[in-house]
Amino acid sequence: MDTEARPTERDRSSRPSDAGPEQAPGTWGPEDRSRSALVARITEWLPGGRITLTALTCLVFLLLLSTFVVQPFQIPSGSMEQGLRIGDRVAVNKLAYRFGAAPRRGDVVVFDGTGYFGDADYIKRVVGAGGDRVVCCDKDGRIRVNGRSVDESTFLYPGDRPSAVPFDVVVPDGTLFVLGDHRGDSSDSRDHLGSPGGGMVPVGRVIGRADWIVWPADHWTRLQRPDAYARVPAAGPVDGAHG
Repeated sequence: MDTEARPTERDRSSRPSDAGPEQAPGTWGPEDRSRSALVARITEWLPGGRITLTALTCLVFLLLLSTFVVQPFQIPSGSMEQGLRIGDRVAVNKLAYRFGAAPRRGDVVVFDGTGYFGDADYIKRVVGAGGDRVVCCDKDGRIRVNGRSVDESTFLYPGDRPSAVPFDVVVPDGTLFVLGDHRGDSSDSRDHLGSPGGGMVPVGRVIGRADWIVWPADHWTRLQRPDAYARVPAAGPVDGAHG
C-alpha cells in the first residue's frame, strides 16, 4: 500500500506563493517607509519641524485656492450699496466662467479695470452683454434692455434713479456694460462712454463672479442673480440697431 502522504487542495493553498512573502498586516511597505523618511528629513531641516511643515502646506493650499478657485475681495466703496457695504468681504468664484459659461445680466462681477476704468479691480453688476442694446430711460424712468424695461427696485439703492445720465448703447460682442447698484455714487460704464473701449469691460478682464458675502458674519449671505432680467429677450438685429 502506498503510504506516502499526498498533498490535499488545502495543503496546496496554504503553501507560500512563488511571488514572495506577503506583507504582514500593520507593517509598512518600501513606499511608505520612503515617504515617511522624506517627511522626517524635511521636518529635521525646517525650523519648527512638523508645525512649520504643516503651516507651509496650508499656506500653499490657500495660495492655490485663491489663485484658481475662490478669491476674497473687499468692497472698497459705496457703489454697490445697499447690498454690498464698504468693508464687506465677498468670495469671488473664479471658476464661474472658466468652462464655457459667460457672465449674464444681473451677475455681480469683479474685473480688472486697467486701461478701461482705472488701474484697480472693480465690482459692478452686469446690465448688458454682447449684442444687447441698453437704453436709459423709458417713460417710467427705467432702463430698457433689448426693448424690455427692467424693474431694478429690488437691488437699486433706495432713492436712486436707474440713471440720471441718458444713454443708448449697443454692447459689442465679448464685452459687458456694467453699473453699480448705488447709481448716484458709482463710476461705471456710463462715466466712460467716451473713454477707450466706450465704457465696456472685456469679458477677458473678468476675474470672477461674486457669489457670497462672507464677512462680517451678521451680513453673511449668498448673492443671487435677480429676476429683473429674466424676461429680457436675446439680442437681435432689431434690438442692436440704433433708432
